[in-house]
Amino acid sequence: MNSAHTLAPGLLDGVHDSQQAFRAVLDALARPGQMRHIGAALPGVALGGALARLLLSLSDDETPVWWQGADMGLPHWLRFHTGAPTAPQPDAASFAVLTDMAQMPLLAEFAVGLAASPEFSCTVFIELPALTGGPTLEWRGPGIADVRRVCLKGLPDHFWTQWQANHASFPQGVDIVFTCVENALGLPRTTRVRRLEGI
Repeated sequence: MNSAHTLAPGLLDGVHDSQQAFRAVLDALARPGQMRHIGAALPGVALGGALARLLLSLSDDETPVWWQGADMGLPHWLRFHTGAPTAPQPDAASFAVLTDMAQMPLLAEFAVGLAASPEFSCTVFIELPALTGGPTLEWRGPGIADVRRVCLKGLPDHFWTQWQANHASFPQGVDIVFTCVENALGLPRTTRVRRLEGI
């Protein structure tokens, strides 16, 4: 947002744009490690285009969103357009927005669902500086024919230790959508990740 008194717009074509973003992120989670285009930045919104559009397309008045260090402008913007409330702590969130990898909370702090109802878990959106150019990772699991090599940039080394624990808790666990500028890449809890290059 430009100021506390100026509310940034939402999607230009609410129905079409939200349907396109919804289909793209479902495909990203169904095919882990494959980048999907979501859309361009929205005027006045201090988030990448992919992240902003996904929040507008997926959230509603029954999906609390936890924001990492956001000023009040972004939660107010999202609530105005979708009704999404702000979660007071990570474990109360349906969606979480992480933009500072140096200060990111542990994945275990977010809701992982119940053994009988694993769908009541958090989807964590992580905005990265790039979805390529980082250390090489091998991803395996449903939606991947054999192995997919992914090179995300900007994640701390300990993130992948946390991911191993998250994957091991299946069917419980969080799902992750990485975003950068206009693109997104899905990492569902079913995906096994092996670190290469000594990280």
